Amino acid sequence: MAKLIVISGDERQEFELAAFNSIGRHPDNTIQILDRIISKEHAQIQRGPDGRFLLRDLRSLNGTFLRGERIGDHMLSDGDEVTMGSTRLVFQDKPAVEEPMHRVTIAPGLTESHIRQRIQASTGDFARENQITDVNQLRRDYERLRIGHELARAVGSELDLEKLLPKILDKAFELVGADRGAILLKDDKGEMVARYVKTRTGRGDMNIVLSRTVLAEVTTNRAAVLSSDATMDSRFSGAHSIIMQGIRSTMTVPLLHSNELLGIMHLDSLFTSNAFTEKDLQICTGMAAQAAVAIQNARLASRIEKEAQTRAQISRLIPQSVVEQVVKGELVIEKGGRVNEITMLFSDIRGFTTMSDGRPPVEVVNTLNEYFEVMVDILFQYTGTLDKFVGDEIIGLFGAPIALDDAPFKAVSCALAMLSALEEFNRTRAAEKQSPIRIGIGINTGNVITGAIGSTRALQYTAIGDAMNVASRLVNLASAGEVIISEHTHRYVADRVIAEALPPVKVKGKAEELRVFRVTGLKHSARLPNPSDWTGPTNA
Repeated sequence: MAKLIVISGDERQEFELAAFNSIGRHPDNTIQILDRIISKEHAQIQRGPDGRFLLRDLRSLNGTFLRGERIGDHMLSDGDEVTMGSTRLVFQDKPAVEEPMHRVTIAPGLTESHIRQRIQASTGDFARENQITDVNQLRRDYERLRIGHELARAVGSELDLEKLLPKILDKAFELVGADRGAILLKDDKGEMVARYVKTRTGRGDMNIVLSRTVLAEVTTNRAAVLSSDATMDSRFSGAHSIIMQGIRSTMTVPLLHSNELLGIMHLDSLFTSNAFTEKDLQICTGMAAQAAVAIQNARLASRIEKEAQTRAQISRLIPQSVVEQVVKGELVIEKGGRVNEITMLFSDIRGFTTMSDGRPPVEVVNTLNEYFEVMVDILFQYTGTLDKFVGDEIIGLFGAPIALDDAPFKAVSCALAMLSALEEFNRTRAAEKQSPIRIGIGINTGNVITGAIGSTRALQYTAIGDAMNVASRLVNLASAGEVIISEHTHRYVADRVIAEALPPVKVKGKAEELRVFRVTGLKHSARLPNPSDWTGPTNA
């Protein structure tokens, strides 16, 4: 089982790695590391279809290092030691000797005539008590219930597939006299891939060759197959791979969930003639049905984990209320876009080039990240969408990707809240003997095209149009601490904001001068409205 050993000073922790693992300072990470040099969301470790683990640095500020070199994506090997901040992380992945996945192959083996018994793989319905007249049927039903109960106790609520599969084969070995066993599951391409192998002796040097004929029978006809004693039966004279292995009996059952084939479970005996009976085949068929449910649950849990990560990534761009609609499929973002009237907010740091002059790049990036953290949080509180960062500039959209009630007023309120939050941010910087950050904000309302724009390999949600260009010109007019809005935006908010008209201005790309206004506050209130008092996004 792969694990990560986290060593920080004298402290040492071990984490078993799941299919997806996030690493960082924030408590929402699956592996939280309280190291101030590590980013809130620093890196990810994800298991690929081949079972190997990929480490991905999330463009962290202070980086991830392997043997002294900064890395981005790295396929981990057993013993790799990675450094993040002042913390060492040691990756361990030593497959147990009973798990030689590469020693499971599919080759010509049994022919149609070699198959001694086959039964249709089905969980079957249990007859009502008053319908049972055959004692043998009652015994079979009881045995199915017993096996289901035993397996349910064994696998419990295990949702990690890498831990679940060994438990399934352990229980199979306990119930029938198998010497070797393997579970194969379908991969993303629909091919059968060995995911767990077990031998009763623990030897890892034994090749397991599955009969292509049997595999086809199980996968195509959804039938559980019991073979004859290969070494004693003259019918097996052509099954060279079976004879060479000394296999006396084999049993192969499909893992079915709601008629979907998830994979197969194969058991064989090397030392006992007629090791498996029809009763064993019945037992393992019922067991496989129960195992398939557990496997499907584990897969669903993994999918939910990935969706949670997707939700976390999307939530960096848009408010939580919109994230939920995207995840539920209630909101579709079209490639090519559509025309919407929205309000655009541009915020830009004044004198950033001068402020950055002579400072180390790492320090500049750190300052920007801290500033963006505060500003984007305010943007989301006021139901805005993050369009993009352009250097030190923030571009926010109100009314896209879904319509908002009173979007212009929310944008103006957001701008004033940003200025207020910035003052608090600057007080902290002053205490650390750092220079204050000053921003100017420009806001415009108008028709633009919004949607996913780009190539088939890389798409970005954004807004394009003349109204966006006007907003970008307005932010250039705003001095430090100013919020400049267009005439169109002013029409929506004039009765609720304190604003003064400025002299008409000539901006690049516009033939006529623009009427603009400087907003200094809100009317009828001594404080900014609470975003939670507003209704959320609408589907209008």
